[in-house]
Amino acid sequence: MPETAFLITTFATLFVVIDPPGLVPLFIALTQGMDTAHRRRLALRACVIAFAILLVFGIAGDTILGFVGISMPAFRIAGGILLFLTALDMLFERRTQRREGQKAEHDHDPSVFPLATPLIAGPGAIASVILLVGQSGDGWGGMVAVLALVALMLVVTFLFLLASPPLERLLGRTGTVVITRLLGMLLAALSVQFVIDGVRGTGLIG
Repeated sequence: MPETAFLITTFATLFVVIDPPGLVPLFIALTQGMDTAHRRRLALRACVIAFAILLVFGIAGDTILGFVGISMPAFRIAGGILLFLTALDMLFERRTQRREGQKAEHDHDPSVFPLATPLIAGPGAIASVILLVGQSGDGWGGMVAVLALVALMLVVTFLFLLASPPLERLLGRTGTVVITRLLGMLLAALSVQFVIDGVRGTGLIG
């Protein structure tokens, strides 16, 4: 089993990448006018589909990378850069603006698109899962631990979506922006660590 510190880092990484608080206002906008039962079904479907996507990449990520000839250090560097760009989007609100721009054309059933992907299981989340599984060590124990945390993170996301109306009233627009900015700062630091680990994996630095 991976160390406790790695598990905590894994959960934190998934939390800042998926950003459940940032999904709250978007979920409300996408499900405007729907009753509570319909919202619950959409939230559950979106989280199940997102987990299936992340599960496939978590299990077969190395195989997919090997098939196209990409080494894990190279993917760590590329994934770190991608996560850093995601962090910049969070810090400067471009991520929220882009998400909000996706809602207009999918008001009927947004559970698959844009909720499951790319809002929950987006490029940043997929890259994070592959990277974290790669860092979890040899054997199935590390992979199972990471995927279990992915499942736990999606349960947390589901609970945030269910609680979105009262959370939006509690946080307000300002509170949501502040949380998103803080998560963006943490994600930026984690992405730089991914790049450093990738460069070390190439043997360029000790």
